[in-house]
Amino acid sequence: MIYRSGKDYLDATDKRVMLFGMSGLGKTHASNLLRDTGSWFHYSVDYRIGTHYMGEYIADMFKREAMKVPLLRELLLSDSVYIASNITFDNLAPLSTYLGKPGDPAKGGLPFAEYCRRQEEHRQAEVAATLDTARFISRAAELYGYRNFICDSSGSICEVVDPSDPADPVLAQLQETLLLVWIEGTEAHRDRLIARFDRAPKPIYYNPAFLAGLWAEYLALHGLPEDRVDPDAFLRFGYARLLAHRQPRYQAMARRGVTVSADEMGSLRSAADFDALIARAIDRSPNRQPA
Repeated sequence: MIYRSGKDYLDATDKRVMLFGMSGLGKTHASNLLRDTGSWFHYSVDYRIGTHYMGEYIADMFKREAMKVPLLRELLLSDSVYIASNITFDNLAPLSTYLGKPGDPAKGGLPFAEYCRRQEEHRQAEVAATLDTARFISRAAELYGYRNFICDSSGSICEVVDPSDPADPVLAQLQETLLLVWIEGTEAHRDRLIARFDRAPKPIYYNPAFLAGLWAEYLALHGLPEDRVDPDAFLRFGYARLLAHRQPRYQAMARRGVTVSADEMGSLRSAADFDALIARAIDRSPNRQPA
């Protein structure tokens, strides 16, 4: 770890932290809290994916839909209107919409092959956006004078790296430049995440092998052709399995850093609370290096 002790972290003039874990456990809450102090640069991997790496794909999707409307088609062809997404740190709906859901087109689903193609675009974008973290640390300091840096990673980071590989290039770079902090949830948190997802299933990035197995299992279980699958039903079917699939991958990543609980993260009310929590997490971590 880049900090040998809690005191080392508290005394550092340049604090660099990356939060990772399932979406909904407090990454963005803590990042927003730090950003609002004016002394932390907030780097959102999902925002970078949606604006820089996949922004053109998203805009083209909107334009394809607009071209189906005669009035909008005419205005687009004459450059009379401009269509773009409005992604923010707190609203990633355009990116989710593009990623989509597989299944029945009458219910908003995508053909599975097209869905997989978009999944691969997202994988490449997430790797690139995550590797951009090191450059943005320098950029934040040189351009804006930020000495403290918080990286709000995507919930799917564990799917685009190999946590068991000590030489994984993405994790190796992250470990050299930031303190990796896993936000670990309990079974109660897991149940709440599943209940929330059941109410409003959202597009997800999956590990390709996991997705292929999940899709084949769903088709066989329900005896359906691909174009008759209810997209939301498929996502609900796989969500609990996804959480179980990701847990050991997050645990393996956490061996490169420290762990805090979702309850600890959710109780933060100030940057001082955050710093105190990270210092405690370093001091209690089995991964701490001797002074």
